Formats: sequence, C-alpha cells, structure tokens
Amino acid sequence: MLVSVSQTLVVPLLPLLPGLTGSPAADVSWLLTVTLLTGAVFTPLLGRAGDMYGKRRVLLVALSSMVIGSLFCALSSNLPVLIVGRAFQGAAIAVVPLGISILRDELPARRVIPAIALMSSTLGFGAAFGIPAATLVVEYSNWHTMFWICVGLGVLDIVLVLLVVPESAIRTSGRFDVLGALGLAAFLVCLLLAVSKGSIWGAGPTIALALGAAAVVPAWVWFELRTISPLVDLRVSARPAVLFTNLSALLIGFAFYANSLSTAQLVQEPTWTGYGLGASIVVSGLCLLPGGVAMVLLSPVSARISNAKGPRFTLAIASVLMAAGYVVRIFTSHSIAGIVVGATVVSAGTAIAYSALPALIMHAVPVTETAAANGLNTLMRTVGTAICSAIVATVLTTVTVSNGGRVAPALSAYLIVFVVAGLAAAVAAGMTALIPARKAAS
Repeated sequence: MLVSVSQTLVVPLLPLLPGLTGSPAADVSWLLTVTLLTGAVFTPLLGRAGDMYGKRRVLLVALSSMVIGSLFCALSSNLPVLIVGRAFQGAAIAVVPLGISILRDELPARRVIPAIALMSSTLGFGAAFGIPAATLVVEYSNWHTMFWICVGLGVLDIVLVLLVVPESAIRTSGRFDVLGALGLAAFLVCLLLAVSKGSIWGAGPTIALALGAAAVVPAWVWFELRTISPLVDLRVSARPAVLFTNLSALLIGFAFYANSLSTAQLVQEPTWTGYGLGASIVVSGLCLLPGGVAMVLLSPVSARISNAKGPRFTLAIASVLMAAGYVVRIFTSHSIAGIVVGATVVSAGTAIAYSALPALIMHAVPVTETAAANGLNTLMRTVGTAICSAIVATVLTTVTVSNGGRVAPALSAYLIVFVVAGLAAAVAAGMTALIPARKAAS
C-alpha cells in the first residue's frame, strides 16, 4: 500500500510544482514520467531476480529503493534531485509481484487466493487513498511532509519484513539474463517515452522512438527464445491463459487510470465552463476516497468469487462492472454526488479485477516463475496506465472551451475519455472468453 501511494503522491502537486521548483511545467512532468519508466523497467527485472536469488532479499531491495527515493524528495526542492528520487520510488513498485510470489510460497493453499487478492488490490486502493491524503498534506502542511512520512513508514516496513517474512527455498536455476534485461529496458524506454512525451516533443522524436521500440522487439524475441535462462519465458507467456490475462491487464490498467485522472480534475473545473463545479483540491481528492474504501472492502469478496466460480469468471464480471461505471459517468458529470457514484463503481470493478489477475497468472505458470510472471502482468497494467495518461492528456488539451482568454477542457472531452475507458473495460470483458476455463482453487 505504501509503495502504491508513493507512486501518486505528486499528482495533486503538479499545478504547484513549477512555482515550488522554479522549473517549466513540461520539465516538472518528468516527476510522473520517470516513475512510470523505472517502474516499468524494474518490475519484471526484480521479479525475475526474486525467483532466482530470493524473493525476500529482493523485496528488501525494492523497499530500500522507495525509502532512498523518498529521502531525496524530502530533502530537496531542486527538480533534478526530485526526478532522481522519483526514479527510485518508481522502481519500488516491484514489491507487488514479489509479495504475491512470497504469499504463494508461504501460505496454505486455502489462504493463497484471498491473500493475493488483497495484495494485488493495493495497486488500486493505494492510489485511491494516496491522492486524497496528498491533497490534505498540500493544503495544510509543507509538501515535503508526505515524503518524510514515506521515509518513516518505509523504514518500518523494512524492519517488519526482516522480522516476519521468511526467505523462500524455491529458486529458479541459471544465470540472470543481462542482455534480455537490457533489451526489454530499451524497448520499454522507447515505447513509454513515445507514449508519454509524444504530445510535447512532436512528431519527429516520437516517430524515432516508436521505430526504435519496433526495431528492438524482433532481436529481443529471437534472443529470448534461444537463451537457456530467459528473463521472460516467451513460450509460457504465449499460452492463451497467460497472453489473454496480460492483455486484459493492460486494458484494465487503462480503464482504472482514466477514472483516477479524470475525477480529480473534473470537479475542479471552473464554473464558467458551464459544467465545472469549481471544487477545491481537497474536495477533488476526497471524491476518490469512497472508491478506495470500496476497493478495500471488495478484495476479499473477489477472492470468495474466485474460489467459488474461478478467477476467469471474476475478471469477467469485474470488467463488466467497470464498463457499467463509465456508463454512469457519462450521464452524471454535473454533480459531485453523481461523479462520486460513477467513480466508485469503476473503483469497485478495479478491485475485483486486480484481485483476479494474479490468480489467473498463478494457475498458468510454474511455481518457480511466479514473481517474474506476476511482474510481467504488473508491467502490462503499467503500460496501460501510460497509454491512458497520454490519451487523456491529449483529449483534455485538444477538446476545449474558452471564455475571455481562459481555456479549459470541454465537457465533451471528459465524455470522450469515459467512452474510450468504458470500451477498454468492455473489450477486457470479452477477452476473458479467450482465457481457458479452469476449476476454482480449493
């Protein structure tokens, strides 16, 4: 939960950071971009390292990265230092697949599904609680305080892991695939920079990055299929149970992030737009809080559904629920109550979906590849959020209304976002039909 919260801490700060750091808004946006990049790159790498060298050991490395990054951000208002700190924080998101793998190794079979449901849901409800908490800190205290809180809780986490979490005896043999790691990193950096910075950098650099990403793929695939201990076992990843679960994860990540990005901004839009509510930053953050509560309450419900009907069924109903939430959002964008209801329905679907995804992965991969496989699934969610961020930013800055020199997103821009996100969730629901059926875990 702490690492998930740390990923979104700067979102409420973004409008203020140019003034706080003395830097242009385009440069300040790197505080989100760099976290996305390092999270995407290090999640599968640390997952594989955990399978090979010990999950508890690598979990401590990831938590230490979060503490180091938080310390950098707590001590400085200098943008380059903050970017370095956010890079360390981004790498720490690997604790989620590592934690899921540890739970699979250590718990009795009957407790595994409920435990991983809760662990996986932290990706969602950490963000849902993180933004409201950050808005309160920004409003009533020094903005560095939230990073000091992360430092203190991170150190406590490390102590608790040392005292409570055992090291698993289950290991994957072989050498770490350094070339595979470099190839995957090159692909992800090119792809995510093209997606997240394309609207700022223009067509030339974006096309060059996209071509670079496309050029890396065939060479990387060729190498991974021929190396003895690949970073990503592509033969396992190509199994329908893994492939379509990962594609569903990408779409679910997209639909979830559209909800978080749009809600806080929508309620803050000025009243002169004709639909804006002119709410404060604190109110905008609190609008996400009911969704966070729903995610906490529904993760054990998701586990019970998976035990009774199987995780494939759970993922299907979760995706349908998210799509239904966006239908609600299309018709309820003029009142805070309606916005909160729609956002909460989407968050509820997200909690159930995030709980089902790792269960589907664990049913399809060997126990020695749990952390790496769940790391790849987490990566797909991250890629989905990156694509979502780029599309939402493009739509909200392109479809606008103006009044007396003032410019803001038009209501139709938000409706476009809701339609696209709802379609993503609906496609994810349809994709579950392609995942091979399996009896529920006992």
